[in-house]
Amino acid sequence: MNKRVIIEKKILFLQTIILTKDWMNTNIKYLGLELKSPIIAGSCGLTNSIDNLLELERSGAGAIILKSIFEEQIVFDIKRNMTEVAPIDQYGISYDYVASHVAEDSMEKYFALIREAKQKLTIPLIGSINCYQFQNWITYAKRFEEAGCDALELNMSMLPYETSTSADDVARLYQQIISTLKNTLSIPIAVKVSPYFTDLSKFMEQLSWMGIGGITIFNKTVNVDIDVNTIEMKSAPIISKPDDVYNTLKWTAILCKKVRCDISSSTGVFTSDDVVKMLLAGAKSVQVVSCLYENGLEYMKTLNDGLQQWMSAHNFSSIDQFRGILAVKSTENASLFFRTQSMKHFAEI
Repeated sequence: MNKRVIIEKKILFLQTIILTKDWMNTNIKYLGLELKSPIIAGSCGLTNSIDNLLELERSGAGAIILKSIFEEQIVFDIKRNMTEVAPIDQYGISYDYVASHVAEDSMEKYFALIREAKQKLTIPLIGSINCYQFQNWITYAKRFEEAGCDALELNMSMLPYETSTSADDVARLYQQIISTLKNTLSIPIAVKVSPYFTDLSKFMEQLSWMGIGGITIFNKTVNVDIDVNTIEMKSAPIISKPDDVYNTLKWTAILCKKVRCDISSSTGVFTSDDVVKMLLAGAKSVQVVSCLYENGLEYMKTLNDGLQQWMSAHNFSSIDQFRGILAVKSTENASLFFRTQSMKHFAEI
């Protein structure tokens, strides 16, 4: 083989790479926002610094969800900072006034991060809040919009732990918060939910009718463990496991055609194959957290590369060509569908 033929083959190879890259389009629209990739960095401690946010963007994140503001953390900061000055019972009638200023200082650091990120990042930035008092859902949410967030994810983990609380009470609270925020904010809203609903499909359908932009399935509820040596209650590990992906995958496939909003799949996504599976089941976006903790922020690039390689191997030029092709059809009985899958496995039919 002469030198000219070798050069021509190299040129053809490089052209093929360039054409393949241009041919595949991983753009997706989520919550009405244009994303270059459906893979999103989910809310966690890794999304709480400007350096990390910039690294995630460089590695190909389609969007970033900031670390949640937890109302309990604000309350903790208030008590800690105030007790450094004087015992709480010495504040008297001035307590509420001082507490409001301490809370403002605590939150300002968070919203300063949002303002700086909006100046330096080009990808969508999504805020996240988790509250327990109704009024604070409203107060904090408005601050996210004012700081410049493109959308807001409501991390709503409300479980009826108390015997005095019914499932209907929980449902009404969800609906009340969402309805009020829909009338208060102009940015899109996504609701991040737990899988612990008796009527999960029906309730998610009802929430989607309220005009929200998306539903994220699922959030990680805090589990508990017991140290048998110290005889104390403690938190269980929060990091997801690869096997967690199957429950998320099942409900993505069930809800995709049933709800009137986007689905964002979260929990148990560790590989590019997991991302592809969620998209095939109907997800508009796929959130990753635990795999970033295990492999580093640059792992976002590995996930995107794997998605593009799969698309190339199966001759898909865009996400929309295959997204949702394995979702349960809107007219299909989901119970019968999954019972059939189970029987195929156990009865070999």
